[in-house]
Amino acid sequence: MSSPLVSTEWLAQHLGGADVVILDATLYLPNENKNARAEFAAAHIPGARFFDINAFADPDTDLPHMVPSAGRFAKLAGALGIGNDSFCVFYDQRGIFSAARGWWLMGLFGHDRAAVLDGGLPKWRREDRAVATGEAAAPAPVSFRPDFRAGRLRGIGDMLGNVATQAELVLDARAAGRFNATVPEPRAGMRGGHIPGAASLPITELLTPELTMLPPDALRARLAAAGVDGTRPVVTSCGSGVTATVITLAMALAGLPQGAVYDGSWTEWGGRRDTPVET
Repeated sequence: MSSPLVSTEWLAQHLGGADVVILDATLYLPNENKNARAEFAAAHIPGARFFDINAFADPDTDLPHMVPSAGRFAKLAGALGIGNDSFCVFYDQRGIFSAARGWWLMGLFGHDRAAVLDGGLPKWRREDRAVATGEAAAPAPVSFRPDFRAGRLRGIGDMLGNVATQAELVLDARAAGRFNATVPEPRAGMRGGHIPGAASLPITELLTPELTMLPPDALRARLAAAGVDGTRPVVTSCGSGVTATVITLAMALAGLPQGAVYDGSWTEWGGRRDTPVET
C-alpha cells in the first residue's frame, strides 16, 4: 500500500489480515458531550481496537493531546498490538475528522505502513457492513521501535519565529468563523482569530458531502487556492493539532510534501497573552 487512504471495499477484503491493525481514533471536542470510547463499545468495525488520542499524548502538559515522547508512544503502540510490520488503518466515528491524527502520529514516529479509512465508520455503516459491539479483546502486546522525525513537528518557538520570517505557509484547518473570530472558540477563555500570516483552509473544503476525501486533483486545486505553490514549506494548524492533520493528509494525497504540524495549535497560541493575533 502506497496511498495513505484505503477504501471501505479494501478494508472489507482485508479484515482479519495477519498484519492489518484497525484502529478507531475518534475524538470529540470538549463542547460535544460525547464519549468516543462508549460510542466505540456501541458499534465498531469488527476487529478494531480503540486508539485513544488523549492517551497517545504527553501527560506532563496542560495542553490537550500533545505529542508524547518516543518511549511513551512505543510502549502504548506495542500494548495495542502495533508492531513495526503492522499495517495500521485508522478510522473515526464521524467520517474523516480525527483519524488522520493517528495516521500522522505513526508517520511522526517513523512508521509509514498506515492509512486512513476514507469515509470512516459512517460510510462503512451506510454500506450495511458488519459492526461489532462491546469492548475490544486485549491484543497480544508486541514490540514497536520508534524513529522520531522531528522535522514534521513545530512548537511555539518555531511559530513565533515564522511570524517574523513568513518562511513557512501556515494553513489553519478550523472553520472560517473561528479563524476570523466571528464565532467563539469551543474552549473557554480562548481568544479568537488566527496566527498572523496564516491562511484559512477549513477541512470541510477538502471533503465531499459524504465526508470522504476529495480526489487528488481537487485537493491540489483547494491547496493552491489557499496559497500552496511549492515555494514555501507548509505547516498545518487547527484547534488542538487534530484536524490540522487532515490538511497534512490532503497534502500527501495530492502528491505534495506533507510538511509539518503545529502541535499546540490554537489552544496554545490563543490561550497565551504573549502571542500576536489577527482577526
